[in-house]
Amino acid sequence: MNGRTIAIGDIHGCHEEFKALLARLELSPEDTLILLGDLVNRGPSSRKVLDIARELDAICLLGNHELRLLEHRRSGGKTKLKETDAATLAILKKSDWAFLESMPLTHYSEEYDTVFVHGGFRPGKHWAKQDADTVTRIQVIDAAGKPAKRAACPNGQPWAEQWQGPPFVVYGHTPRPDIYNLEWSAGIDTACVMGGHLTAYILPERRFVQVQAKNRYYR
Repeated sequence: MNGRTIAIGDIHGCHEEFKALLARLELSPEDTLILLGDLVNRGPSSRKVLDIARELDAICLLGNHELRLLEHRRSGGKTKLKETDAATLAILKKSDWAFLESMPLTHYSEEYDTVFVHGGFRPGKHWAKQDADTVTRIQVIDAAGKPAKRAACPNGQPWAEQWQGPPFVVYGHTPRPDIYNLEWSAGIDTACVMGGHLTAYILPERRFVQVQAKNRYYR
């Protein structure tokens, strides 16, 4: 019997919710676990989330928060950080940096013709030919047809609404109160760190499992 493929949205240091969701999922050794990036920052324990992810041998995709930390380190501390980065930098060990450096941008399941990614893709361009900045940070498409963040382009159309598969895309990054399930994509960042839910997407059933956040850790 083949195992399941399970993707979990942005955890952001919410280790208790992560453990609660794992308990509900009842993982087996045959299952493939994919974490969609942004394991760290904002929540109560990035340290514990990283440790659990590594213990489970999960496929951990690069999120924009991990990318920003890596860019800061690669630049010798010259790139700009955000307010929650300092606490994460303080707990990262040498082995953690190697772990972050090893994170792939995407994971493709040929069996389900599904791509897993942190942020998303620019419609009209092959998903495998898009750069780290785009796939970790895209949220909307601006008036010129370029990738943008929601905050910078509040009237921009979500990239997923323009995405025409195959493949189907499972992504996180853009926090919403509910799962954003479209014909060719599923957005599963349901704002756990902001008091929402932590969401998993399960193949082959194509169903969702959620746990409620225990607190609102970030506003």
